[in-house]
This record gives sequence, C-alpha cells and structure tokens, in this order.
Amino acid sequence: MLKRVFAAPDPGRARLRFAARAVLGIGLAVLVCAAAGHSLTGAVTGGLAALLALFTVADPTVRGQAVTTALLPAVGLPVLAAASALHGRPLVRDLAFLAVVGAGVYARRWGPRGHSLGVFAFMTFFVAQFLHATTRQLPELSVAVVLSVLSAAAVRFGLWCYERGLPPVGAPAPPAGTGLARVTTRQAVQAVAGAGFALVLGELLSGQRWYWAVGATWWVFVNTASRGETLVRGFRRVLGTVLGIGLGALLVVPLHGAALPTALLVAVGVFGIFYTAAVSYTWMMLWVTVLAESLYGLLGVLTPGLLALRVGETAVGALGAWLAVLFVLPVSTHAVTDAWIQRALRCVHACTGEAAARLAGAVDADPALRVAELEQLLARVRLSVAPLVHPLNPMLGRKRRARRVLCLLDDCAREIRGLVAVAADPEASHDARLAAACWRVEAAVEALTGGAEPVTAVAARPGADAGALVHLHGLERALAELSAPLRAPSGSPLVGA
Repeated sequence: MLKRVFAAPDPGRARLRFAARAVLGIGLAVLVCAAAGHSLTGAVTGGLAALLALFTVADPTVRGQAVTTALLPAVGLPVLAAASALHGRPLVRDLAFLAVVGAGVYARRWGPRGHSLGVFAFMTFFVAQFLHATTRQLPELSVAVVLSVLSAAAVRFGLWCYERGLPPVGAPAPPAGTGLARVTTRQAVQAVAGAGFALVLGELLSGQRWYWAVGATWWVFVNTASRGETLVRGFRRVLGTVLGIGLGALLVVPLHGAALPTALLVAVGVFGIFYTAAVSYTWMMLWVTVLAESLYGLLGVLTPGLLALRVGETAVGALGAWLAVLFVLPVSTHAVTDAWIQRALRCVHACTGEAAARLAGAVDADPALRVAELEQLLARVRLSVAPLVHPLNPMLGRKRRARRVLCLLDDCAREIRGLVAVAADPEASHDARLAAACWRVEAAVEALTGGAEPVTAVAARPGADAGALVHLHGLERALAELSAPLRAPSGSPLVGA
C-alpha cells in the first residue's frame, strides 16, 4: 500500500498539481469566508464546499468543468435549505436524505456532470447534519457556499488552470449492450436500500452522528459498478478509517483544538486526500478521517469516544452497502469486467490503426488521443478486476489469471505507447510490412472479443524489424498470450464473482 502511493507514477506531476491547487483553493475560500465575517461553522461549510468543487468536477473539457462548477450552488442551496428546515423533524429528514441518495446516484447516468451534481447535493445534506444546521443559520451558510465555490473557481479556472491546452480526457462511457447502461438505476435502488439500513442502525448507535453511516454507504457506491468492486471498496473504507483514527490519535488529539496547528493539519489532510485519491482509496480515506478529526477538534467536540463511534458508524455503512449489492438487484462482476476488457482491446486496435495511418502519411491521424483513452480504460479494468486480485480473495486460480490479464494488458499499453512515439517522429516512413502486422493485430482483437479462433503471433525475424514493427510484434505477442487466461474453462472463469 505504501508503494502504491509513494512509488506510483505521476506523469506531468498531475497529482501533485491537483493536490497543491486544492490546498490553495480551499485556503482562499476559508479566508474569504472569514473576511466576510462568517462564524467558524460558516467557514467550515465554505471550506467543504470548495473541496467538493475542486474534487468532484471532472468534465473532460475546461469549459465543461466551468459550467458544472457554476451549477453546483443551484443544486446545493435548495438541498441545504431543505436539510436546515427539516432539522427538527427526524422522520421527514431521514426520508428526504434517502431521496437525495437515490437521486444523486441515479444522476450518474448523465456522465461526469450528473455525477458531480449528485455528489454535491448529497454532501450538502451531509454537511448540514455534520454542523446541525438550522434555518437561522441558513443565510450565512448559503452565502458561504456561494463565496467558496466562486473562490475555488477563481483558483481553478483563473489562477492555476493547468488543464488548459491539454487534450480533453474524461472518464470512458460504459460500453453499450452489456447492461452497464442500467447500472445507475440498479445502483440507485441499491444505494437507497443500503443507506436505509445504515441509517436505522446508525441511529441506534448514535442519535447525533448517525449520518456517518449513511455517508459511508454513499461513498462505497461511488465509482463502482459491480458487487465485487463494492465489497472491496467497503473493506478499504473501513481499513482507511481505522488507520486514520490511529494517525489522528497521534496528531490531532494532542492539539486540543489549537487553531493554528490544527489548521495546518487540515491543509495536510486536504493535500493527502487529493494526492492519494487516484492511486489508493485506503490512503484517501485515511486522510479524510484525519481531516474530519481536525474539524471536530476545531469545533471542540473531539473525544476518544467520538473516534470509536466513527469506526462503528463506518462499519455499519459498509455493511449496508455490502448487503445491498449482494441481495438487491446484484450486478455481476463478470459482466462488468468482460465489458471493460473488450472495450480496452478494441481501443488497442484503434490505437494501432491511428498510428499506422500516421506512419502512412495521414496528417489528420492522432494516435495520442487514443492512447489517453486506453489509459482511462485500463484504469477501469483494474478497478473491475480488483476483487479478484485482492489479498483476501481465496480463489487462487482466478487471482493468478486476473493478474496475468492485467500484466498482458499493461504490455499492450507499453507497446502502443512505443508505437505512437515512433509514429510521432517526422522521419518515420511507411513500411509495407506495417499493413500486415496491423491486420494481424486486428484479427487478434477480433478473436479475443468475438470468440473466434486465437491468432498465432508471427515471430519477428532477427535484425529485420525496427521502429514501429518492433512494437507491433510485441503487441501481437501480448494479444496472443491473452487468449489463454481470457478463454479459461467455464468451470473456472476469469471472473465469476
């Protein structure tokens, strides 16, 4: 786990810039709220709104990100008003919270913007519970949300818009024809069921902090599409929370809410959340927990009993998510994983075709964009296969095959990157053998995705191949070797969870 965070590649220092900009944007939002004369509660509300604006908005273009950011208050303020008005009516409040959960998950079918707005709506209701917001505080909290979103936008789109000029890379859309298009509907039902279970048990544990359990259920469902993914994510959430509680006991509790050192620790927690989010959910949850502990320290309510309660509520929330995905409209891991692997293989073929066209002199061919898409798809494959390669998975045969598939797909990506680098060289020229090699790559992909007989890779002749052909032969070999793990016997499928 340590290696994943500290040795994970960070091309272009994207994660570092993402995290540093978050600290700057959230810090500015808090300062603006303080300058406006807001209370500590208002400043906390503003800081969390800025965090969400910087963390959840993930449209593929800067223009799209700006539009989504502008829409956040339009979604969040009505939810904040409802949560504040229902503060003294527990039953109606709970039903409203579950409705927000279902609507927030269902909104993911509209892509990154729907996802961002759904998360913001849910977290606005959550923050209202966190701060015990009432209608008397509503004007101050609403202004804090607006000021903070504007501050975050000023940093993201004005002061430090490092995405401008880069090719747009968004999350890949679910493959068609696999049932994945209906996953959002299924997950909306699952999330409401799991959150309802967590809410009831959470209130039995604590009438004051029950919302932690609902929050845990919600976040377990984010970025998952099958029961296997959800089970793994729930485990990682509990583990990260436990580790964060331990770290907070060493760092946060001794501060006793002292303003300056606690504020510095909040900044460290924010940086840790943004820097680790892309590589380790466990580490991200560790820093989320440290951040929450720091905020409770500032509010003067941090106690050892509160820390123990957070672990219990998180476990209840994870249990609610697990029960929901196992028994309420379960989505098979096999269907999800197979769809993403096939999508990645077809992208390999598209990358090869674009690179070959570029080598043949087509000036409008741009394989670099396809490579960016392939990286996104491979990340999605790793997420869907995570349940099989998890250390606690007892099915060793499936674990070995899953690791082999991931290794060979990484080999494909490496050869594709090399091929694209050669194609980008203006001195590279078309070789008649490229067409034959590209045809074999196409046939290999068709065999793997369409159920045809596997294609045998052609052995490279020593000294005869150079440049693009070297990478094409490597790609052929990797695709040929993928046939064995992907065509496992029906009694031991690659993914059967």
